Parts: sequence; structure tokens; C-alpha cells
Amino acid sequence: MQRRRLLKAFAGITGLTGLAGTAFVAPAFAQSSVTAKTPMEVWKDPDCGCCGDWVTHLQGNGFAVRVYDTGNSAARSRLGVPAKFDSCHTALVSGYAIEGHVPAREIRRLLKERPQAVGLSVPGMPVGSPGMDGAVYGNRRDPFDVLLIAKDGSTQVYQSYNRPEQSKGQSQALPTVEGEVRKVDKANGKISLRHGEIKNLDMPAMSMVFQVKDRALLDKVKAGDKVRFTVDQVNGDYTVMSIEVHD
Repeated sequence: MQRRRLLKAFAGITGLTGLAGTAFVAPAFAQSSVTAKTPMEVWKDPDCGCCGDWVTHLQGNGFAVRVYDTGNSAARSRLGVPAKFDSCHTALVSGYAIEGHVPAREIRRLLKERPQAVGLSVPGMPVGSPGMDGAVYGNRRDPFDVLLIAKDGSTQVYQSYNRPEQSKGQSQALPTVEGEVRKVDKANGKISLRHGEIKNLDMPAMSMVFQVKDRALLDKVKAGDKVRFTVDQVNGDYTVMSIEVHD
């Protein structure tokens, strides 16, 4: 008897004005339907416009971005991104480092797959990547790779963009690039170069640390030398294939 009276009382309450019942449950439903944005921190060069354009790209793809106009190099070092992948901005999202103009789609994929890795990088500043795709570039779309950086510093291509398939066996001569040696690191097989545009890698003129194909190449050069060299991407690493001193 008591159970029946309780059921009737409950039915009376829920039967009171349908509008009141709807008003009671609507706020909870509305809150659950809102997708929270993914928080991200970005350290960038305060004078770099392409950094701001990349941040806008992220904001339009569901990221809540907190921007710092200083600390780019310190953040890169703290997050374990090798210096050879340095860019004008470094980000941190859910424990992963993001270096350079990485598309939001690949960051979303990274957060879904959760690999054991430092994070992602798009080395250089390839035209056509997010933040480097404004009207000023005339809709140009150069090929570039998104690299997955492993804990040991090695890399693999995570995703390629705008890169046409090449037929098997097709090869291209590497263009010669002029530059200046900034530092020679024989112990680690690396060389720091200030260089002109590297067309085969879609890399603008900048300073960067490269691997070398053969450490014997480093015996030919010293800091301050003017050089001509070739460079290619080998197993995800930008690698000097040949180098010669010139006057």
C-alpha cells in the first residue's frame, strides 16, 4: 500500500506542467552537448606574423590557446625537441610538444593515438602549411612532411602534405646551396649552417643544425667557412650529403 501511494505521489509531481519538467532537465542536456576546447600553450616570437596565423588556425579547430610572446627556445629545450627542428613557435598540448606549422588535423590524430613520443614537428616554414597559407603566398602549396619525434630524438614521417607520388626509381639531382658554417659538432655528427633557400626541402633561408651523411665531411670545414653543400631528408632527418669550402 505504501509503495503504491509513493508511486502515485511521484506521478503527480512529474505530471505537473510539462514546461516545468522540461525546464528542469534542459540545462543539464545543454551542458553535456557543448564540446570543451582542448587547452594548448604556445611560445612564439612576438614579431612573427605567421605564428599568429598558426594560432588562429588552431583556434578555429577547437583549441583554446594561451600565447606567450617569449620563451620559445627555452620551451623547445624543456620539452625535448631537438634543436635541428627549431621554428618560430613551440607548443605544448596534453603532454606533447608541437614545433612549427603543424596542421590541427595531425595534432588531433596525435591526441587520439597517444604514441610514446616527444611530439610533432614541421621543420622550416613551408609555404602552404597552416600559418604560411595566406593570400600573400598566392595560393601556393609546397610539399611538406609532419614528423613524429621519438623519445630518443629519431623521427619518422607522420603525414605528408602536397607531395606528389614519384614513380619508382625516379631520382633528382640535389640543388647546391650556399651557406656559412656556424658550428661543427664532430662528436655528434652535426653541423650548424646559416644558409640560403633549400629548394628541394622547401626551406627558406635561415640557420639550422643538420646531420651529416658521413662524419668525414666535418673534417673539411670549420666555423666561419663559406661553403656550398647539398642536403636531403634521410629517415626524417635533414642531412648534409656533400659540402665544399669556397671563397
